[in-house]
Amino acid sequence: MDQANIQLDEVVVKPSAFRKTEESPVSLRVIGVQEIEKIPGANRDISKVIQSFPGVASTPAQRNDVIVRGGGPSENSFFLDDVEIPNINHFATQGASGGPVGILNVDFIREVNLYSGAFPANRGDALSSIIEFKQKDGNSEKLEIQGSLGSSEVALTIDGPLGEKTSFIFSARRSYLQLLFSVLELPFLPTFNDAQFKIKTRFNQKSELTLIGLAAYDVSELNLEANETDLQQYILNYLPVNEQWTYTLGAVYKHYREKSYGTWVLSRSYLNNYSYKYRNNIEVDSLLTFDYLSTEAENKFRYENTTRTDNGLKFNIGAGLEYAQYTNNTYRQDIVGLTRVITDYDIMLDLWKWSLFGQISKDFYQKRLIVSLGLRSDANNYSSSMSNLLDQISPRISASYKILSELSINFNTGRYYQLPAYTTLGFSNTAGDFLNKKNGLRYVSVDHVVGGFEYLPTDQSFLSIEGFYKYYRDYPFSANDSISIANKGADFGTFGDEEVLSIADGRSYGVELLARHKDLWGFNTVLSYTFVRSEFKDFDDNLSFNSDYISSAWDNIHLLNITATKDFKRNWQFGFKWRFVGGSPFTPIDEYKTSLISAWDARGREYLDFSQLNSSRLNAFHQLDIRVDKQYFYKKWSLMLYLDIQNVYNFQSDQPDKFVPVTDTNGNFVVDPANPDRYLMKTIVDQGSGTILPTLGIIIQL
Repeated sequence: MDQANIQLDEVVVKPSAFRKTEESPVSLRVIGVQEIEKIPGANRDISKVIQSFPGVASTPAQRNDVIVRGGGPSENSFFLDDVEIPNINHFATQGASGGPVGILNVDFIREVNLYSGAFPANRGDALSSIIEFKQKDGNSEKLEIQGSLGSSEVALTIDGPLGEKTSFIFSARRSYLQLLFSVLELPFLPTFNDAQFKIKTRFNQKSELTLIGLAAYDVSELNLEANETDLQQYILNYLPVNEQWTYTLGAVYKHYREKSYGTWVLSRSYLNNYSYKYRNNIEVDSLLTFDYLSTEAENKFRYENTTRTDNGLKFNIGAGLEYAQYTNNTYRQDIVGLTRVITDYDIMLDLWKWSLFGQISKDFYQKRLIVSLGLRSDANNYSSSMSNLLDQISPRISASYKILSELSINFNTGRYYQLPAYTTLGFSNTAGDFLNKKNGLRYVSVDHVVGGFEYLPTDQSFLSIEGFYKYYRDYPFSANDSISIANKGADFGTFGDEEVLSIADGRSYGVELLARHKDLWGFNTVLSYTFVRSEFKDFDDNLSFNSDYISSAWDNIHLLNITATKDFKRNWQFGFKWRFVGGSPFTPIDEYKTSLISAWDARGREYLDFSQLNSSRLNAFHQLDIRVDKQYFYKKWSLMLYLDIQNVYNFQSDQPDKFVPVTDTNGNFVVDPANPDRYLMKTIVDQGSGTILPTLGIIIQL
């Protein structure tokens, strides 16, 4: 071979908009800043942005539950600049992931990596998804101030330098939803507040330190004056007063070497959740039906080292150590079977957790084939069934083969583990005994198999198709309701605080299609379709499996999203999003149990007939959202206006009927004259829910 010297005038290096990693060649979706900031219908809420991508379901109730590939809302883990955060929503359902409004300020977010499978070994404690949020750095040259006003909150963001080597970015938000809800005569008045910061110092070219913080304070009060309609009265009957606050503080130190770098992550997260309920909302001790105070504190340390060698090998190895404290003071009235039961306990749980992980990746045949092998194991000191690292071995393997320069075939399989929620670990009886520890509670495991094709005809377009199969083992099974708790978690309050057995098995499977084009007739377009089935095995009266599978609450079958945005002259932008979600299964009401005076007075709402679990199904849900943006640039400041309209054609989503006691002219419940142990009941027939929701936003940047 003869050496040749070629002089180049220019070399342009730019990242691909459709990239993947060695560890996760499938099931990784990278969401850029443009999609995050201006996607229609999301109203600058990052939790709603995620719902536009394959495999992620949304609900007509407008909650931000993360439901991925048929998995429940408790099956996800979240990371903010390498720091694990317990939840990403205000008014969070403790033990799960959902809530009505996202905590994260979209002005901070540079990129989101959504893993719906092929989890890298350095990320654990998830069954359905891992979501990494990458934040922007503060402005290193000058101070910038941005204020925004939306339909529900006012926000202020400040970023700039803190010296030659340090930059910062800080924001604070406060809602005024309680004023809007009061005008609309809604029976609850929520208020949320949050703050977020990032400070980054580059000591030199080899070392950097990032400090992050995230905090929220939420209060939901009852609007007792909004009690005219049956639906208003129904909500006031069961909804508690709630106060919740949470924070995460983290430090990430990175040291770069010639062919490797080390990452040290230290963090603390805290949640305080308080709620109470009085019968008929009369605050007298004898009428107290629910009083709940719980805290979760997590202190975490993780070290990992990443190395790349000259022969194409990539290593990532590390370990983690965590100390957690969980407290719970609960008083609750409930009905088990037809018997009134009082749950009353006050406990504290201390927990040590540890993990080891490693992953090796290598390319072959001039980078046409890439293979990655990973291994992880987690354990804790909760019980002997969880304390051995060898009992939670979590292997995984990924491979990607480039058939043509623009066409690849990708594959992954792995086993992943997740620790049950603290609410489940700490559930106790009056004597303070951890009932689920006695029941041999174990980690939940799931086996993933994913494969598909990826086609990149141009640097502006992308097409992929993936098939997936997930099999769950040892899922917590409700001892009282005789169902897998995988069907729960998408309601306000708490998830998992009940006696369970680690015996439920389930599966989800389906196919995803994703098509993206950066310039389709001038539109940045994303089309995603998912066919998904989510099912769990049925049990007989002796708690033995039978051969039947029953649809889980997340068995939507069809998910379709079409999103398109386009820039016009003079800084105008227009976008629309249309989504279709197949009807969710639901469980019919147990009218016999609900009509009992003791049962209704204990809970203030209907009981479900779990012997008919998910035997009914709602109609499909669909919605069109549009957004128009206009930007003005001046010498020292800029102005952005946007109009976001959700549910443009006012679709009325299907909801189950309500079953409530009849009231007299004074608002008192009427006892059934034929049976003094029961209320006289009536059905509130679902009239459909949904409204056109316009939002006018103003953003000023100095």
